[in-house]
Amino acid sequence: MSENTLTIAIVGATGAVGEVALNLLADRSYPAKSIIAMASSRSAGRKLPYMDTELTVITATPDSFSGVDVAFISASAEVSRALAPEAVKRGVLVIDDGSAFRMDPAVPLVVPEVNGADLEWHSGIVSIPNCTTTPLAMSLAALRKAASITRVTVATYQAVSGTGSAAVRELDNQIADLLAGKPVDPQEYPHQIAFNVLPQVDDFSEDGYTGEEHKMINETRKILHDADVAISPTCVRVPVPTTHSEAVQVEFDQPMSPQEAKRLLSEFPGITVVDDPKASVYPMPVQASGKDEVFVGRIRKDASHPFGLALWIACDNLRKGAALNALQIMDEAVRRDCVKPVRLR
Repeated sequence: MSENTLTIAIVGATGAVGEVALNLLADRSYPAKSIIAMASSRSAGRKLPYMDTELTVITATPDSFSGVDVAFISASAEVSRALAPEAVKRGVLVIDDGSAFRMDPAVPLVVPEVNGADLEWHSGIVSIPNCTTTPLAMSLAALRKAASITRVTVATYQAVSGTGSAAVRELDNQIADLLAGKPVDPQEYPHQIAFNVLPQVDDFSEDGYTGEEHKMINETRKILHDADVAISPTCVRVPVPTTHSEAVQVEFDQPMSPQEAKRLLSEFPGITVVDDPKASVYPMPVQASGKDEVFVGRIRKDASHPFGLALWIACDNLRKGAALNALQIMDEAVRRDCVKPVRLR
């Protein structure tokens, strides 16, 4: 089976991630006849430009998946829970971008560069990690090749597109209103996001961490197959349209030099080291947006710990954080001949 012969359904094709997925498929010149654009009934009939033609959006229902090989679902957890099992019943490999199945022990949570082999035990559903988890897990996977990781502290700086297209519009509108001297009326966030930062992504739990922060902890452990690594995140929303950034401190069980870390990161697939701070060269959202790589820089000894390193990450949350990872999962499943679960062959 070749990835170019698969019929692909994109559920949430009218959303931010769906749009990027279509752009990535167009970059591959993927045939339009093999793509089915799906969304809610509100978007049914809408025309989406695709290369030199258009795709007509249909309503996502269980029967819509007949004849589909792979379905990318980028919608709410409720939509995923309702549609994914129905698609699997029809022989579809579901690659889900939401949180519905990520921590289900029967569902692989995959970043192909890190744990692509986990695809070999899927039962029809594969989850994509949260868009902050993916670049962190890749960076940690690179570094732990030389030393075991004992503790990770991370602060994220998350773009508004992680919330969705409406949040991007809200940022644009708030900037325009504030520059015109008008008041703003926050809708997507509890406070104004323009010219502000919000130390809250998702709802707070009883322990003081947010749902987003718990995702980073639990998902990173699952991807790395390391239930013991200590992780403490603080997730922050910033007034940036696209690309999440992260400040990371990593503690090891033995010393690691910045030079060794740079080598390990440079050799890891999907990571590009951008690290010349004296020349003001380091990863930034304006550089990383629209790019496929995870960019890592400001790699230095942690001044507070003898076995620690500090680094800075930037990664396009809509590409490697979502749509690109989904396509790479599909490619890896084809390469491993496991688009269909073993029990269904």
